[in-house]
Amino acid sequence: RMFADRQKYHRRRMASLVGCEHYVRRCLLKAPCCGKAYVCRLCHDAEEDHQMDRFLVKEVQCSVCTTVQQAQQTCVECNVTFGEYYCDICHLFDKDKKQYHCQPCGICRIGPREKYFHCEKCNLCLAGDLRGNHKCVENVSRQNCPVCMEDIHTSRIGAQILPCGHLLHNAYRCPLCMHSAWNMEHNWEQMDKEISQSPMPTEYQDATVKV
Repeated sequence: RMFADRQKYHRRRMASLVGCEHYVRRCLLKAPCCGKAYVCRLCHDAEEDHQMDRFLVKEVQCSVCTTVQQAQQTCVECNVTFGEYYCDICHLFDKDKKQYHCQPCGICRIGPREKYFHCEKCNLCLAGDLRGNHKCVENVSRQNCPVCMEDIHTSRIGAQILPCGHLLHNAYRCPLCMHSAWNMEHNWEQMDKEISQSPMPTEYQDATVKV
C-alpha cells in the first residue's frame, strides 16, 4: 500500500508541473476536506471516496518551489504564475480560454463573455444568438443529463439546447419529450419522394411520412 501511495503522489507531482488532463496550471490545490494536494478537484474526486468543494479551497502548493500559500494567481516565493486565468471564487487556475465568472450561474464559463448572456428563467449562460430565440425551461441545467446522467450545470462537456427547450450533452432525440434534436422536415420530404418513386402495393400507394 505504501508503494501504491508513493506512485499516486509521484503521478500527482509530475502532472502538477504542467497541470493535468483537465487543466493547465502550476500549482496543487490543498483539499479542504482531507488536506491532500491534488492538481484539481476532478483528479481528487477520481482517487478519493469523497468530493472536493472547490469554493472552500484556501491554500495551494506551488509546483515549482513547493511553497504552500494562500490561494492566489502568483507564487509568493518564486513568482511563477499558477494559471493564465484565475478565479478567486471558484479557485480555478487554467490557460486562457476567455473564461469569465458568471455570478448567477455561480461558476466560471468559457467565453468570451460578450458572446454569451445569462437567461434568468433557464438560469444558464447561453450563446448570444439564442437571446429571444429559444424555448425557456425553468432551471433547465440544474439536473443531470438524461442521457449520461452527469451533472449538466458544472460539466466540462458542452451541452446543447434542443428545440423542445431541454438541455443534454448529445443525442438525436430528446429522451424527455421524444422530440427530435434536429429539424427533420427535409428528411421526411426526401423519404416521401423516395416512396412515391417506388412500386408499392395498392393499400400503401398514398401513404406519406407526414401526418
